[in-house]
Order: sequence, then structure tokens, then C-alpha cells
Amino acid sequence: MKLRIRLEWLIVLVAAAVLVPLLFFSPIGVANNGDFYRMMLAGGIDFADPDESNRDKYFGYFHAIYHYGPYSAKHYLSSQIFFVFMAGLIGRVVNSRVFDIRLLALLYSALYVAALYVIVKYNKRRSILFNAVLVASLSLVFLDIGYVAYFNSFFGEAVTVIFMLLTFGLALALSRSDKPSVWLLTAFFLSAVCLVGTKLQNAPIGLLLVLLGLRFWKLRADRMWRWTVGIWSAVLLLASVTMYAAAPNELKHINLYQTVFFGVLKDSPDPAADLRELGLPEEFKVNAGTNYFQTDTVMKQDDPRIVAALEGISHKDVLLYYVKHPDRFIQKLKRGAENGMSIRPLYLGSYEKEAGKPYGAVSYTYSAWSTFKLKVMPHNLWFDVGFAAVYLLVLMVEYVRHRRLKERMVVETLLILALVGMFGFAVPLVGDGEADLGKHLFLFNVSFDMMMIASVLYIVRLFVKTAGLSRRG
Repeated sequence: MKLRIRLEWLIVLVAAAVLVPLLFFSPIGVANNGDFYRMMLAGGIDFADPDESNRDKYFGYFHAIYHYGPYSAKHYLSSQIFFVFMAGLIGRVVNSRVFDIRLLALLYSALYVAALYVIVKYNKRRSILFNAVLVASLSLVFLDIGYVAYFNSFFGEAVTVIFMLLTFGLALALSRSDKPSVWLLTAFFLSAVCLVGTKLQNAPIGLLLVLLGLRFWKLRADRMWRWTVGIWSAVLLLASVTMYAAAPNELKHINLYQTVFFGVLKDSPDPAADLRELGLPEEFKVNAGTNYFQTDTVMKQDDPRIVAALEGISHKDVLLYYVKHPDRFIQKLKRGAENGMSIRPLYLGSYEKEAGKPYGAVSYTYSAWSTFKLKVMPHNLWFDVGFAAVYLLVLMVEYVRHRRLKERMVVETLLILALVGMFGFAVPLVGDGEADLGKHLFLFNVSFDMMMIASVLYIVRLFVKTAGLSRRG
């Protein structure tokens, strides 16, 4: 008897074959850089060894085992809190004394596999070659250790990549469905809210996703559908605004400090003039080029004079500065491009201390794509601009060529993806300076890789159509 497996279930099997050994047996993760604790508190999770040295606790080793502690969100708003909280609850049922972070990885993995399933189900074609490239490209790129290692951590990047894939997968599903359901529409908006709510950096893309969501208005004419579109669009917009409005003042101060001192003033030919233009005292020039976490600054980063002065400006002032000085902004964009192909921070270790690896050792198991990007792909702004230009040109041609609503909505979805990538590239530079660019450009990395896969599949589809290789069934 011939066994046939649907393509969407094949990607599930492939994902399981990669994720299980990487994340659950001799697990690989990402070490703590000091950002974990506020998210751990949301799940009532604490460090296993309170006497562990800072050297062992941070940067060098990934930790799989934690203990339980008090619950506290500390006024920090993120959709990630829900998943950490749920993992903490499950952990207490499984083992009331020890929390294993692999429970969180299991929750993330289930959502991730669901996203891959949706993408394959609604984008497969009647072509063996196209379908093979679809599964192979998703497996190569998005099962790479650079992405999935985040699942064994408390970093928000795990939630970002999951809901980027799921949001755009569901958007394409709605665009390609003959009779899109209200449930599918609701799933799209819920996924978009989770994506926007992951971290402050993601909030601006909520406006783009609202525009995409409103386009689904035309897919059905019934009242239930249009009420659903309207209400969820309002919810998504509110979530985007709330993410910024609810950000803790301390976080806003840190971001503004990084934006000004490690952004505008870094490599500035005249820091005093830049400070004057921003409406800040010239005396702050002694801190030009410093980041918030340095310990050797002339003036302390939380000096009352700096805190008070930064309260008088906003990121809008910084954006206006770059509008007036495009050469300086291009300088920052070039710096971003130099760091934009790194999916994960390689200064954070991948192994538990018990694994016996050197301090800070990084795993390169199943890392072909992330290694290729890091070592082979060009790290310059003009490559990024050229790729985006060709991508957008092809979308424009396809939009003009197609007349049907659904076909045009597929193109619009891929356009929004490109705009998300652009936001993901520019927003960290305006909002956080040059601080930890390899990590802060993560959203750009995900968008770029999705665009790259879409481009490869487009070329394969043209080849299949030209060569007459498509088949029925």
C-alpha cells in the first residue's frame, strides 16, 4: 500500500525531527545577558542557585533549570508574559520544585510548527519541484539554530519569529481561501496582537498590520465579517498605542539615552552642535559615544541633569534630526547593515555548564543558513537596498498584471512584509542607537528571510510555469 503524506504534515515531521534533538535532548539555548529576570518574574520563576556567580549566571552558559518565585510583571507589558506565565503554571503541575525551561520551548515549538503548517497548507502548488523547494527552504531557514535556540530562553525574539510566521501565514491563508472563515480572520488578528505586543520595538508595525487587516474587509460582505474586521482592527491599533504608552519610564529613559548618546552623538563630528540642535546642554558632550550600561562614563547615565533633560525630548525630535541630516542617518543605516545579517548574538553561550564546553561556546548544529548569512552574504547597505528594490519592483509588476482581488491581496501581504522589514531596520537605529544591533535587528532578519524565501519560490514558480512542470493532484 502506498503511503501518502500531505505536504503540510511533512513540514511538521521535519520540524519535529530538527527541534526535538536540538531543544530537548542535550538542549541548546541562549545565555542570559541580564534581560531575563523581568520576564521570569511574570511566570513566577527564579534562578535555581541564588549563590551562583555572575560570571556563571550571565553570558557564558545557558540554564535549563530554574526554581519558582513570586509573581510580578513590574509594570512591564508584553504578550510574551502570557506564554511564560502558562509555562510556569504547567511547570508547577509537572514538578512543583523545579522549572525546566524546556516546557516553555515545548509551548513555543507547538506554535511554531502550527505556523509552518499554515504556511505550507495555503501556499503549496500542483508542482513537485515547487513544493519540494517550499518545504526545503522553510526547513533550512526557519529551523536554523539561530532562530530556534531562542525557544530555550526568556528572550522575546522567540515570540517575534513565531508570530511573524503565523501572522503572515494566516494573512496569505485568508487571501488564498475561497471562503475565508471568521475564525481564520480572528486568528490573524490575535497573532498580529501577539506580534505587536512582544516588545516596544515591534509597536510601530501594528499600524502596517492594521492596514493589512482592513483590506480583508472586502473578502466578504456579510455583517458578521465586517464587524469582526472593524472591532479587531481597533483592538490591534489600541495594542500598538498601548505598548508605547505603557512602557516604564526607566525603559524610556534608557532608550532615549542610547538613541542620543550611542546614536546621534556616536561618531559625530560635532557633538556640541548636535546637542544644541536637540535642545540638550552642551556639557553632555563628555558622554558622547557611550551606552547606558557603561561604568566608565564621565557623567552617570542616571545623573538627575541627564534624566531631566531627556524628559524634555522624544524620539520624534531624534527622527526630525535625522530628517534634517540625511547623511548622518545613512551613516547609521550603513552601521545597521554591517550588523544586520546576524540572527543571534554570538557573545551569548549556547550550552549548559554541565556540558563541559568552554565558557561562551556557541553551537553551530543545524546552522547552515545563519552561517551563510554571517559569512557569505554581503553586509552592506547597498545590497539590502538593491534586494528591496528588486523585490518591490516585482510586486508592482505582479499587482498591475493581476486584476482579481485575492491575487492582489497576496501581493499586498508581501508588500506589508517588506515594509515591516524596513521598519525593523530603521526603528532600532532611531529608537535605541547602535546598541546591540545584532540583536535589535532581529525583526529585520525575520522579514528579510521571509522575503528571500518568497523570492526563491517566485522564481521557481516562473520556471515551473515556463517549463510546463506543474501537475494535477
